[in-house]
Amino acid sequence: MRDSKRKRDIHTDAVVNFDRIQSALYDERRSCLGDRRFYSIAGAQWEGSLGEQFENSPRFEINKIHLAVIKIINEYRNNRIAVDYISKDGSKNDNLADICDGLFRADEQDSGAEEAYDNAFEEAVGGGFGAMRVTTEYEDEEDDENESQRIRIEPIYDADSSVFFDLDSKRQDKADAKYCYVMYSMTPEEYEDEFGKAPTSLSKKVDFVEYDWYSPDLIYIAEYYLVEELKETIRIFQNITGEEVRYHEVDFEENPELEAELAAIGSKELRQKKVKKKKVHKYIIDGNEILEDAGIIAGKNIPIIPVYGKRWFVDLIERCMGHVRLVKDTQRLKNMLTSKLAEISSLSAVEKPIFLPEQVAQHEVMWAEDNIKNYPYLLVNPITDAAGQAMPSGPIAYTKPPQIPQALAALMQLVDVDMTELLGGSGETNKMLSHVSGKAHEMIQKSIDGQSFIYMSNFSKGIRRLGEIWLSMAREVYVEKGRSMKTIDSMGQIGVVELQQLAMEEGKPTLANDLSKATFDVAVDVGPSSASMRAATVQTLTGMLAITQDPETAQVLQAMAMMNMEGDGISEAREYFRRKLVQMGVVKPTDEEAQQMAEAAKNAKPEPQDRALNAMADESEAKAAKTQTEIQEVLSKTELNKAKVAETYAGIGVNKIKTIDGIINRKPNAV
Repeated sequence: MRDSKRKRDIHTDAVVNFDRIQSALYDERRSCLGDRRFYSIAGAQWEGSLGEQFENSPRFEINKIHLAVIKIINEYRNNRIAVDYISKDGSKNDNLADICDGLFRADEQDSGAEEAYDNAFEEAVGGGFGAMRVTTEYEDEEDDENESQRIRIEPIYDADSSVFFDLDSKRQDKADAKYCYVMYSMTPEEYEDEFGKAPTSLSKKVDFVEYDWYSPDLIYIAEYYLVEELKETIRIFQNITGEEVRYHEVDFEENPELEAELAAIGSKELRQKKVKKKKVHKYIIDGNEILEDAGIIAGKNIPIIPVYGKRWFVDLIERCMGHVRLVKDTQRLKNMLTSKLAEISSLSAVEKPIFLPEQVAQHEVMWAEDNIKNYPYLLVNPITDAAGQAMPSGPIAYTKPPQIPQALAALMQLVDVDMTELLGGSGETNKMLSHVSGKAHEMIQKSIDGQSFIYMSNFSKGIRRLGEIWLSMAREVYVEKGRSMKTIDSMGQIGVVELQQLAMEEGKPTLANDLSKATFDVAVDVGPSSASMRAATVQTLTGMLAITQDPETAQVLQAMAMMNMEGDGISEAREYFRRKLVQMGVVKPTDEEAQQMAEAAKNAKPEPQDRALNAMADESEAKAAKTQTEIQEVLSKTELNKAKVAETYAGIGVNKIKTIDGIINRKPNAV
């Protein structure tokens, strides 16, 4: 009973809050959807009253907005944004950070994350708002014994119509959001298959909201993510060695005998600490009830990532737009003027004579075929007056060719100028010309980059948030001891890592590659794709070869260029040059490569030339040792002789010594 009341309260709050959000953002989100339709769907630029006015006239579309949006999208696709995990406190833990980077890239590749990125970015540029999601799924759903999970990055389509965060969240990445909705629709047949009840049971109407959850053709369902703060008691024990060990409530729930075991080994409880933890609860709801309680999801963050084109708050309401909205009126005016000009131009530009019917009677075919057969002359019948006298029989008048209004021509010029300014410049100013200097090329490239910078910057905030959500999930999902997982480095090379691998650190056993201890900040790097990076690297290396004089340096540069080459059938050659650079000490070997090199050095047999050199070295060492021995013998004899001289010298009497000294030191007589 208590659980049923709790669910009813949760559902009531969810429906009321969604109605408040949807009412506040309805106009803004409708504009976002209209902007996306305007540039991407044929005929959408004539929707509304303008199309009704031109219903019986030509309606042409010169869609310049589409080309401008595609240019920004292409700029992003050529400069992907990558996630990089870095230390929070400045301490070095490069190995675990690199492992997180590699696992993240592997999950990107396996889940086809580029589709999610491209869709979110395109919706943000076109309409102003896009989104993507992070989910977990079983690695092998067909194996009932394999409970390992993988993290997936998935797209959310039509995010401006389906993703809503609570109105009190102000951060652009919605890290401060307390709840979120992802809406989708079902047909009555799908609803019955999914939830096992007929749509007729949904006749109850929610009276206190405006949003219509039900219609005869569609039933609206929402994924409802609710952030819950859970209070937990941490118990700190001191073991017999004096170290403090912390235990969570779940540890005692999973092992009821844990407290007795701690007492048996002499551990004493020192204190308890109350902590708050955020968890995210997922529900599936409709307008009537909670259809499914999906429970607590992995991580501590709502796994929905918003992406904005341009964003700001006005009147305390979040506003956003893309690259389309400001130029829509100018585009409509251009279409209208072009259509009117085409309509005018379609009229005949040749003066045509006007005759009375009796003038061309029996000569109609001749006049009609003149443009084809080019007769040398044309005939008309004479006109007679009331007295029967012939009158001049020339044309009574001529039709005039249409004149293009001056205002129309002036407007056409103004529209082109306005569109160029609003779209950020296009045409000749952005063309790369072969005869201009490199500085000019650089300025042109900066102009192109400036058009897309705000979109790239805002998208990088979404990618940073994605990295935070992924790491929060990985700390709970990638914790199986001994699990082998694929990694991908920044250059696209595939590797393998073993999670929670036993290792020794400072003489103590520990677990290496333990993602449960991964606490990193997330940085983003905006740059070219790996293929573009390789091409740029090869170009730089080949340029350096032209100015290098040292043969050894040239050899290194050539090997690095070959290692970064792209093409079919050269992967083995790239691996060869990588191994060569590793052996030369230029490239740092991986753990596996280092182990292979150590084993190879240990088991390697010396070549004949090496054996000869070693023999010569041994011979030289032996000769040097012999010479050293002979020197020592000579020195020993010298010391012995000195000792005998000293002994003899000591045996001479003092007086004799003085006499001898006097003789030796006597000065010669002066001359």
